[in-house]
Amino acid sequence: MDEKLKKGIYIVPSLFTCGNITCGCLSTISSINGNFTKAAWLLIFAIVFDMTDGRVARLTKTTSEFGVQMDSLSDLVSFGIAPSVMMYLLVLNSMGKIGTAISVLFILCSALRLAKFNVKACSNDSISNFFMGLPTPASAGLLISFVLSYELFIAVPGQSLTFKTIPILMKNMPVFFKTMPIVMVVLSLLMVSNIPYVSFKKINVAKPKAFKFLILTVLLIWLTFTFPQNIIFILFTLYAFSGILSYVIKYWKVLKRIFQQR
Repeated sequence: MDEKLKKGIYIVPSLFTCGNITCGCLSTISSINGNFTKAAWLLIFAIVFDMTDGRVARLTKTTSEFGVQMDSLSDLVSFGIAPSVMMYLLVLNSMGKIGTAISVLFILCSALRLAKFNVKACSNDSISNFFMGLPTPASAGLLISFVLSYELFIAVPGQSLTFKTIPILMKNMPVFFKTMPIVMVVLSLLMVSNIPYVSFKKINVAKPKAFKFLILTVLLIWLTFTFPQNIIFILFTLYAFSGILSYVIKYWKVLKRIFQQR
């Protein structure tokens, strides 16, 4: 009975991983069919599945090398290939060979980022507080959230929007659209960089000091339900910039210390 239960528990996190890769495949098909809003929302669901499978595996103590490899393969599909295809068909295809190169670069950097993560995961069993390089779900998330917000901006005149929007953000959406090729290159480089990004895997909501985090989470959920596309865009953008900012602050302190010693 225990052996059957053990095998059954191993299946559970794998089901979430399969949900991740399924959403990635369906998203790619939706992008090819020109339904970019559906493609973006499918990748949002893929991110949810990706966040869940690892936590389920840790809670049930069913983490394994197979799970790590399977998770990375699904991430490459959902957060490397799918968003790259989506942005190519939406933005980059008008740029010719340069657009193709940017799309391929994003996929290559996603693969390199995942391979580097796998090597560290297999050599170190402990969970780190930081990721080295921008995680692929966060990189894809910024592109996804851009598509969701931009689709609202180009809504048919006279058509009522289902969700509320932040006016100042929607006003500047065309500017974001024009810079997306550059943003994709920057995101690609951030994925393969050694810039540290905060990992939320060690957060334990059962601890008293996690109460503030819980309050913040509830607030973010409320904002997301109120301004879903816009808040998702803001959150992923802030996370992408957070690593760069912490990196700059770190080296600024080092340089300041060096100049003070002279």
